[in-house]
Amino acid sequence: MDLKLGGKTALITGGSKGIGRATAEILAAEGCNVIIVSRSTENLATAKAAIAQKSNVRVDTVAADLSDSKNVDQLARDFPDIDILVNNAGAIPGGTLLDVSEETWRKAWDLKVFGYVNMCRAFYALMKARQTGVIVNVVGNAADTHDPEYICGVAGNAALIAFSQSLGCVSAKDGIRVVALSPGPVETDRIITLMKKKAKDRTGSADNWRDLRKPLPFQRCATPDEIGAAAAFLASPLSGYTSGSVVTIDAGLSARATAF
Repeated sequence: MDLKLGGKTALITGGSKGIGRATAEILAAEGCNVIIVSRSTENLATAKAAIAQKSNVRVDTVAADLSDSKNVDQLARDFPDIDILVNNAGAIPGGTLLDVSEETWRKAWDLKVFGYVNMCRAFYALMKARQTGVIVNVVGNAADTHDPEYICGVAGNAALIAFSQSLGCVSAKDGIRVVALSPGPVETDRIITLMKKKAKDRTGSADNWRDLRKPLPFQRCATPDEIGAAAAFLASPLSGYTSGSVVTIDAGLSARATAF
């Protein structure tokens, strides 16, 4: 399917691994020039080489910590004309309310929650001036599943879902679409780390973390490509009437409701 994205420019945060890299690769395959942002120079170089090998597009990389708003402002100055912003950076740790310290909570939110808000603020203004643009916020279904063993992520994701809906319900007047993508568990390094922690908390050993996938639909997590493809479609003109929406990709996990 031609997503009609040829010649567009997309900036993807957290773009060197996992969902971000998959999204960047798919957008590049559709003819998008991509800017991938991550804190790891090494991972960025690896991702750039992989994308450049597959797609004949421009690939820029930026090593930056987006929990610092100064770096967000610099990105906006360096790349003021992007067509698509995909916010994906952030790794909120697992744990119950009593497990997660205030310092850990604030550090996690500085990158994912305030990072997304600051990126939207900076690039929305630029898009508004041109009366065109798309913002895709990759959030997560913890906002719906309410796992008390991931309470910091539950609260953070819920905030970003509401933020995306609130911004996206009025953005059309500025020629901008804002959507949220809410994946369930995706087989990334971050999810594997969370599963290992949960397995160790429950059984005393992280070795059997793979068993946690058995109760999942299809007995597996989603793949990064499945989420990246959805992000690319939502960013495309083929989804041009989608704004203020949340697209959940979790094989029905968040739709479950049972008394036992």
